Amino acid sequence: MAGLGRPFAFLWSSTALSNLADGVLKIGAPLLAVSMTRSPTLVSLVGAAATAPWLLLALHAGAIADRADRRRVMVLANAARSTILATTALLAAFGLLDLWVLLAAVLAAGVSEVFADTSAQSILPMTVPADHLTRANGRVSSAQLIGNDFVGAPVAGLLVAVLPTALFGAPALLYGAAGLLLLGMRGTYRLAEPRADRRPLRQDIGEGLRFLRSHHVLRSLAITAGMLNLANAAYFAVFVLWVVGDGSAVGLEPGGYGLMMTAFAAGAVFGSLLSGRVAGIFGEFRTLAWAWLVSSLLLLVPILLPSPWTLYPTAVLWGVVGAGGNVLVISARQRLIPAELLGRVNSAYRLVGMGGMPLGAALGGVVAEFAGLAAVLAGATGVCLAAVGLVWRALSERISRPLTSAPTLSDISGSR
Repeated sequence: MAGLGRPFAFLWSSTALSNLADGVLKIGAPLLAVSMTRSPTLVSLVGAAATAPWLLLALHAGAIADRADRRRVMVLANAARSTILATTALLAAFGLLDLWVLLAAVLAAGVSEVFADTSAQSILPMTVPADHLTRANGRVSSAQLIGNDFVGAPVAGLLVAVLPTALFGAPALLYGAAGLLLLGMRGTYRLAEPRADRRPLRQDIGEGLRFLRSHHVLRSLAITAGMLNLANAAYFAVFVLWVVGDGSAVGLEPGGYGLMMTAFAAGAVFGSLLSGRVAGIFGEFRTLAWAWLVSSLLLLVPILLPSPWTLYPTAVLWGVVGAGGNVLVISARQRLIPAELLGRVNSAYRLVGMGGMPLGAALGGVVAEFAGLAAVLAGATGVCLAAVGLVWRALSERISRPLTSAPTLSDISGSR
């Protein structure tokens, strides 16, 4: 892409295809589960299966990303996802697809995603100059959102209704193509000085955990992200039951749910591209904190005003603030973490930040079973607002300048 170089162009293209596949699977799997059962607990297991690998394998994926060629890890992970979903498509074609096969496929694809995504965030700073990181992350984020939601969501809704086999076959082809595109990135994408000693992975993992624990800014952001993701996982694990079907509060058809995600993606693309400019005016921390606050408050809208007329504009705003905040926090991590620790600290951060998602998804289903959907949605919103209050208080006392200001790195590092 213009000004960002050939390696980044291949990385961006691969990201676009793999995230289109992610979008089809992310939206299609819960919709397919709803067609198999109306049990909130069972439906929520789909979300838990997709995110459980982060809890189990994130730290190992980070250590491997710092040891191995990051591009090679991504190629192998995409090949694995392609094979898994092609096999699932064959099972569906022969009428052997049930809820448990669906859960197994989502879980196995999630394992590969952990390694692919961890290496992807670690390889990006190796393809562009440091002063272009926010711009590059904005481009990557927009590609992810277009693929996940703007295109993937409506396609998933159509495939669930018309041709469920293609729900797995199409992502299998896309992941395969994404892996092939990465081969266009010439050269080696590993640390300049590979570790000569082959220490156990646990020692490398320990270094990453200690750095995160001692870094006040990253630690505070990770804890907040963990609370937000746990609550949002509970919220959105049962959200499809709140909005889709005749007995739901909103009454959308599956195709309407896909269009809602398209509205989300439209806002997200705008937010990801605009985030750098807004942060330059108001400061990166303030922009991030406000984005998280607004995103949390918007969770109340479908509860208080359950109507398609309010749901679609809310989805657009969710996209704007959610994607903008995501770009800022990823760019900050890539600047604040030393290159030789990037994979490990990123994975430790994401373990804290995403590790609670399977628990949240499962908890959302169980609570909804006994207390109702509205109780889950309201409770999750309350946790999100509490999380934003915690990070605002913690970081406002420490930072008076943007997170991206290189001279302040030593000021905000350490366990003071």
